Amino acid sequence: MIGIIDYKLNNLRSVQKAFEKVGAVSFISSDPKELARSDKLVLPGVGAFGKAMENIYSLNLEETIRAHVADGKPLIGICLGMQLLFTRSYENGAHNGLNFINGEVKLFPSSVKVPHIGWNQVEIRRQSKILTSVVNNSFVYFVHSYYTEPKENVTLTTTEYGFHFASVVQRENVFGIQFHPEKSQVAGLQMLKNFSEL
Repeated sequence: MIGIIDYKLNNLRSVQKAFEKVGAVSFISSDPKELARSDKLVLPGVGAFGKAMENIYSLNLEETIRAHVADGKPLIGICLGMQLLFTRSYENGAHNGLNFINGEVKLFPSSVKVPHIGWNQVEIRRQSKILTSVVNNSFVYFVHSYYTEPKENVTLTTTEYGFHFASVVQRENVFGIQFHPEKSQVAGLQMLKNFSEL
């Protein structure tokens, strides 16, 4: 069973529908006890990093997420959810993240158009089960103003937007996808299918 974490700042239904499309059963909840029974957890999200972390704490979800990861069960962060997996973000000041992955979240430089919106490619740098049957240089759909800068070897794919940034990451049982897989047609749905089958 896949639990989709509702911390009141998410694009929940579209993610759930994408899992349905690949034949995976999921549910949406903000109840820590319900989510604790999940085999896999999804941390989606749109909006501001600081507000997201504030909501995670106020809803008592942080402990459930940490226990899930400590038990070796898969967790995936999508878009803002991926950024929350990192040590800290500099969006509207400095904010601490969940720190599953050592690294920072930074604003794209003024040399590129911000936000980064639309279709762009993912170049596979390292293979993983989540990338099974995903074609290298597939086009996927992005909407973000901030990117992650890992300080450890976790990058599975990169995307070029003035420079190469991490677009899919993995540290053991923790995964992150910067783009919107639910809007990314074949490649995005394949990644969600792969995650559901871990």
